[in-house]
Amino acid sequence: QAQVGLSGGGSVQAGESLRLTCTANNYVRSRPPCLGWFRQAPGQARKGIATIHIGTGATYYDSSVKDRFTMTQDGAEVTVHLQMDGLKPEDTGMYYCATDARRPREACEEAREDNFGFWGQGVQVTVSA
Repeated sequence: QAQVGLSGGGSVQAGESLRLTCTANNYVRSRPPCLGWFRQAPGQARKGIATIHIGTGATYYDSSVKDRFTMTQDGAEVTVHLQMDGLKPEDTGMYYCATDARRPREACEEAREDNFGFWGQGVQVTVSA
């Protein structure tokens, strides 16, 4: 069973940057997972904002973060950084990462919660105006 860890987060001013790092273990090279990022703003439902397929490197970004957030893989393990630049107050929320290798590769083309079975703990990101 995969274990997912998430680090980073914090409080910044609008326009500044933060980096989150998600790691997952218990995956094998022959069956790379999809890794997704989700955000839950105060009083709102959790929403998918980005995905990356660990095997192909294919990425998906929600329009709310496209061109500001960038995912990069780190090394041979399942480690993905989410670089968040040009942060806005509306980016405030609890951030989560999740993985799953059981879905078809095409399922990684969108950030749907029900495509992911293994979740890390959330981290808070607060952006002040």
